[in-house]
Amino acid sequence: SRKRQKAAPGTESAECYRSPFRKPLAQLTNRPPCLDSSQHEAFIRSILSKPFKVPIPNYKGPLGLRSLGVKRAGLRGPLHDPFEEGALVLYEPPVLSAHDQLKIDKDKAPVHVVVDPVLSRVLRPHQREGVKFLWDCVTSRRIPGSHGCIMADEMGLGKTLQCITLMWTLLRQSPACKPEIEKAVVVSPSSLVRNWYNEVEKWLGGRIQPLAIDGGSKEEIDRKLVGFMNQHGLRVPSPILIISYETFRLHAEVLQKGSVGLVICDEGHRLKNSENQTYQALNSLNTPRRVLISGTPIQNDLLEYFSLVHFVNSGILGTAQEFKRHFEMPILKGRDADASEAERHKGEERLKELISIVNRCLIRRTSDILSKYLPVKIEQVVCCRLTPLQTELYKNFLKQAKPVEELKEGKISVSSLSSITSLKKLCNHPALIYDKCVEEEEGFMGALGLFPSGYSTKSLEPQLSGKMLVLDYILAVTKSTSNDKVVLVSNYTQTLDLFEKLCRSRRYLYVRLDGTMSIKKRAKIVERFNSPSSPEFIFMLSSKAGGCGLNLIGANRLVMFDPDWNPANDEQAMARVWRDGQKKRCYIYRLLSTGTIEEKIFQRQAHKKALSSCVVDEEQDVERHFSLGELKELFTLNETTTSDTHDKIKCRRCVNGHQVRPPPDGSDCTSDLSQWQHCADKRGLQDSVLRAAWDAAVTFTFHHHSHEEQRGIP
Repeated sequence: SRKRQKAAPGTESAECYRSPFRKPLAQLTNRPPCLDSSQHEAFIRSILSKPFKVPIPNYKGPLGLRSLGVKRAGLRGPLHDPFEEGALVLYEPPVLSAHDQLKIDKDKAPVHVVVDPVLSRVLRPHQREGVKFLWDCVTSRRIPGSHGCIMADEMGLGKTLQCITLMWTLLRQSPACKPEIEKAVVVSPSSLVRNWYNEVEKWLGGRIQPLAIDGGSKEEIDRKLVGFMNQHGLRVPSPILIISYETFRLHAEVLQKGSVGLVICDEGHRLKNSENQTYQALNSLNTPRRVLISGTPIQNDLLEYFSLVHFVNSGILGTAQEFKRHFEMPILKGRDADASEAERHKGEERLKELISIVNRCLIRRTSDILSKYLPVKIEQVVCCRLTPLQTELYKNFLKQAKPVEELKEGKISVSSLSSITSLKKLCNHPALIYDKCVEEEEGFMGALGLFPSGYSTKSLEPQLSGKMLVLDYILAVTKSTSNDKVVLVSNYTQTLDLFEKLCRSRRYLYVRLDGTMSIKKRAKIVERFNSPSSPEFIFMLSSKAGGCGLNLIGANRLVMFDPDWNPANDEQAMARVWRDGQKKRCYIYRLLSTGTIEEKIFQRQAHKKALSSCVVDEEQDVERHFSLGELKELFTLNETTTSDTHDKIKCRRCVNGHQVRPPPDGSDCTSDLSQWQHCADKRGLQDSVLRAAWDAAVTFTFHHHSHEEQRGIP
């Protein structure tokens, strides 16, 4: 009854006629009750003075203050808070005095550009720096009038994430308080199209819908591309197109009709030749903002390097002829082991000049940054003795085939190229050239009699090849002493066939990836292999089958069975296991047949890498070991050496083949080979697996680590 006594506001005058104990049946007077107008006004005002509250418990979001068609009053603001802790600010408007603030047009005042916190929270320090560099380049803040740059970070440093961050920022904001670009195109090798799509999904989680084209009829692809190019306005439904180089080249006409805000070329070293169709198709795309991603921006020569820089910022190095005359010729002359002091000095001067120009649009961090986040990597170059059968076949070939006369100074003709392939295959296993012996091809006449009686290629005999013998030991010891998984890499699918035979005879479970596999199937087998619960022990990879970009962190041992002419291909393959997400110590084995063409190819790689590191990594004291004239030695066999490469580097730390002084402090596996550990016997090895395999056929090993082991970190 006490509750009943509580009156509604403004009804005291009526209340006096009512009983406190029961409600009246009808009104006691015929006079209508009058409300006091001042009280009513106060009541309404108290209701209206309360701000609107969204009826969701603990709601902290925006209150929907924008009305359709009504312009928001007040200053324009950035998309994200620049003063939040950990904010990555790419652009800060100039600080204005109070006087200037009064004069400025509020609708034109520049605003902060701040990376979306969803991304800035996951970026590592070097990635934040990379995103800032990329943004400064493509908005022409680093080089006025130029809008391109080369992202040349080594593998495993998160180049994809940095570029996704750049795209997302440009698509959503600019100092002018509107998107900087409407659309972006990512061009990548076909094997990475799906990977890019997944990465965008992973980091932006449904905030954006990319269009990935990795198959379909010509008409269907054209229809999708026309749809993409016809999108305009502030919020484009699919602002990112992901397409392969091959598809881009075939459908370039459609994409050249409109304009695109940004183009990103992954594995951009494909554009090293400005004469090829892909380069020209991309170059005619109507976009000034160009980002080229390549962990290995120089591969064979400086002119290729020029093509890459010219693609992103045409004109900053002059024309191709000017570049060749002014930079390439003096630098190469100065790098040759036979160069005079004056030539060397001139080469270094021009190199400094080239570096100072290019560094304005090229960012490169080496993987030693990763050492903070990754376990130690042990890299090992293992020289393996040829078996007696291989030695006889090799000498027989050199007697019969005479490609050495055709070899001009460092140049390789077509006929000598097939001889090189034959020798490389022989180094892998005699089974690979058995058919040539049967058919008595040039270089293999009378060689059939050297094979053991009753020999057949149906089953693999590891003991006929030095490298295969060492591999057999490495796999057996790894399998029996640990739960490590192994990646096997070769340039030849025929060698992968031999690996399969070995695995079947040893009952190892394996998966194989080569150029014949569809992209979707690749992604599935990689995911399965990386799962700790999967039973597969070995992953076979053809280094030519788009091994680039593959993430194989399920394994922590990788065997490069044969060297490639191009150091970039080997580097790419070796970076499959030592990358973000790897938890175990990694071991890389690079197998070379002692004293053969393989060591020469490896030395040639050293020459190319010396050239690359001097332009891109700015390492000054790259050893000038190999003159181009030495390449004529390709067709020789050194039977007396334990390592032709060790002989060539004129090592001062070894006496009678034994290391007496350790490598210099601060050296690691990115240093020149002369600064690695040198082992002529198994005593100095850190890897117990290689130690166990040594007696099989190992003659010499170079090894070094990626970084010193941190205490408390595995």
